[in-house]
Amino acid sequence: RCRGAAGHRVAALDFDARLRALVQFLRLPDAASLAAANKRIANILRKTTEPVGEIVDNALLMDPAEQILAEQVEAIAREVEPKFSARDYTPALQQLAALRKAVDDFFDSVMVMADDAALRANRLALLNRMRGLFMRAADLSRLPGFFFLMIRRPPRSTRCCCSSARACSA
Repeated sequence: RCRGAAGHRVAALDFDARLRALVQFLRLPDAASLAAANKRIANILRKTTEPVGEIVDNALLMDPAEQILAEQVEAIAREVEPKFSARDYTPALQQLAALRKAVDDFFDSVMVMADDAALRANRLALLNRMRGLFMRAADLSRLPGFFFLMIRRPPRSTRCCCSSARACSA
């Protein structure tokens, strides 16, 4: 047994299922953007000195972008949490990929570290809630950028144009 991304004890087979799901996820067009957003979220959460929860107060959602993100996170959470519990990681991560536009819009228009402590805490909770969903499968913030180039590149064929088993100089 080993430790999983969210600190859960997982069997080797669970690790394999997570890895396979991650490989499938990384092939999606939105994967690199979501991994970058997860890295940004992880940095924001790591730098905060106040405790951060996962309960979002909808009454404190002021900006339309944060309202949309909160709605989408909760809607997708209802769908993916049972999948994560069943260790069905691939479709869960694929569904989480649908958050990309809402995440991008959120970061384009919302100041997370607002002066108002209640707004700031609520925005941090929203980010923490979303990050927690991704962490059920893997810590995307830890993926290096070059990994996306490698995973999305089609495999190189060992055959050349003359159908030889080895590459030739043609």
